[in-house]
Amino acid sequence: MMSMAIPVKQASFDLNMAIEYLTQNNGLVKVGSEVDIYQELAGVAKCFEGRQTVLFERVKGQDYPVFTGLYWNRELLAGLFGCDGRRLPFLLRDAVQAWQQSPIHPVVVDRGPANKVVEPVVDLTGLPVPVHALQDGGAYFTCSVVIAKDPDTGVRNASVNRIMVTGKNRLAMLMDVGRHLRHYYERAEKAGKPLEITISNGVDPTVYMAAVVPAASAPIDKDELGIASHLLGRPLELLRSQIVAVEGVANAQFVIEGEILPGVREPEGPFAEVTGYYAERAPRWVVNVKAVTRRKKPVFHTLMPGKEVFNSVGIMGEANIFDMVSRQVPGVQGVHLTTGGCGFYHAVVQIAKQREGMQRNAILATFAAFPSLKQVTVVDEDVNIYDPDEVEWAMATRFRADKDILVIPDAFGHELNPCTRDGLTAKAGFDATTPYPRPDGFTRVSVKPVNIKDYHIE
Repeated sequence: MMSMAIPVKQASFDLNMAIEYLTQNNGLVKVGSEVDIYQELAGVAKCFEGRQTVLFERVKGQDYPVFTGLYWNRELLAGLFGCDGRRLPFLLRDAVQAWQQSPIHPVVVDRGPANKVVEPVVDLTGLPVPVHALQDGGAYFTCSVVIAKDPDTGVRNASVNRIMVTGKNRLAMLMDVGRHLRHYYERAEKAGKPLEITISNGVDPTVYMAAVVPAASAPIDKDELGIASHLLGRPLELLRSQIVAVEGVANAQFVIEGEILPGVREPEGPFAEVTGYYAERAPRWVVNVKAVTRRKKPVFHTLMPGKEVFNSVGIMGEANIFDMVSRQVPGVQGVHLTTGGCGFYHAVVQIAKQREGMQRNAILATFAAFPSLKQVTVVDEDVNIYDPDEVEWAMATRFRADKDILVIPDAFGHELNPCTRDGLTAKAGFDATTPYPRPDGFTRVSVKPVNIKDYHIE
């Protein structure tokens, strides 16, 4: 039975199988009432944020259901990989390391679930793409995987970008500075050529996770889709496209084929970004859509702003930070990218101090390992880094503002954070550890451990 096995290791694992697993394990609610993709769907989904995933079975004026919430509950997501939430970042890390050492390359097939139907006419308005937040500038693809090929080497890149529908065959998208897709495009644009892409919606979580691996772990000359192969335990299947020379994901729900046009910019935004604020409307890159294929009975997948974005970012970043910091600082026990820090801006590092000053080294190493960070808080091994109350307790009882704060002015920041000015921001590290060796006054109150199963309780 699938609920007893590891879902991602099952033959032909896909989003539909993930939904089935979540249904069997009380991880999904089904909304039978008709909902509107214009803001109402997001409003209903928000009521379940951080808990169960949501399947909207009846979407007003649309032919296909919509699924969301896959990435906002770490324990539910981890169940698909056969582990718990704390182990999940390291399971993903192990797959990245295995791929780096001995890659399992994807295979290309001519036919698959995602091209069972080839739409005779391109019309993106026929897809149930939601408008999420109240001030969003339009309908957005938020968790679709963009695949492109290096115009010089042909190496694939996979990424997740925000993409706004602007017409029946037209999209506007953001490409962040420093991302591999941006490098590909700028070289193509310089040569006066479009950059062909596919946009795969409704991929399984192994593909999504491969697409959000930090660039430090997936260099530009490597095809990170092989990471999904390692997570699956078999080569990922990619689908030969109808028109463009770039593949889509064979087990996706929809595949959109197109090209990012050279020298063309059109308005995109506002959009509810990872910061919890709206990204401004501005001229951005334009996709001309050439073909759309789909499953016979597809489910559109969308990612909600808020905890789902924060969590999906944090999962991939934590193990990477842990490894990089551990190489430089002994005694690191764990790393957590907090939800309150948007999964991008605040890391809590747990350390077993072996001498005074190591906590400051850990702060500096953590900033270097994840440049988007604005804050790093270091705590002792007796503090639960996943519990914000515990972290606040450590700050309230172990942190001294006159001695235990490290400020780094004019550091490189994340461009989407509104605190960043001309690419620069200030960063702060907080030492919430006890002195070393620990004085008696910092002995935590504790009680006798018991096994509650040994007691008769009504």
